[in-house]
Amino acid sequence: MDNYTNYAHAELGLWLFQMKKPPSIVGRMTHGLQSKINSVIPEKVHLVITSAIENIIKVVITGSSWIVPKPAEELTLEARELKVRSRIKWYRNSASAEGAVTGAGGILLGFADFPAFLTIKMKMLFDIAALYGMDTKNYQERIFLLYVFQLSFSNQSRRNDLIGLLENWETYRHELPEDLSTFDWRTFQLDYRDYIDLAKLAQLIPIIGAGVGAIANYRLTEHLGKNAMNAFRLRVLK
Repeated sequence: MDNYTNYAHAELGLWLFQMKKPPSIVGRMTHGLQSKINSVIPEKVHLVITSAIENIIKVVITGSSWIVPKPAEELTLEARELKVRSRIKWYRNSASAEGAVTGAGGILLGFADFPAFLTIKMKMLFDIAALYGMDTKNYQERIFLLYVFQLSFSNQSRRNDLIGLLENWETYRHELPEDLSTFDWRTFQLDYRDYIDLAKLAQLIPIIGAGVGAIANYRLTEHLGKNAMNAFRLRVLK
């Protein structure tokens, strides 16, 4: 095993430790507060948000066939991950610029940031998957991307559940439903919204919105990229 592969194994081990940590007291309190807030939000609002997120994701997941990158073949792990880091950097900078522009526009453009930023993150996952040699025209690979996304933007308790699924993906993939409509979109949108609420709320404030949007998008995209790398390492390093 070469030095880089040893490094990747060590980094993966640290990441798994972080994903499997029990929820902290602060984390449990924050999740409890967010659950209470969600419980008083009218059901119609939840349905609208769930539908919006589901439709945006479905457009990216099912409508990207003509721009799906070809799987990278015959590359060393080090060469693959050099390319992966380059793509993450490109998407991270693009997301940061998008966040600055929409943040500078106040509330109206701030709302436009939601679908735009969501699309950027999903497109990045497609590119990363291809660089690890995965064929994202495959329906199961696209579901894997949804779980990587959910793992990245959820509380620690949910991560404890999802990490086991990703670790045993080759077994679980054969039990997947054949229709995206059966995916738990309600939980998906609640996890995502709760995670980014605090990071993105200040983006709607005039004057400071541009800076907040740029920084939040930068960090959230980098966070997703790091988790995606390690999720795919679970598969390619076995």
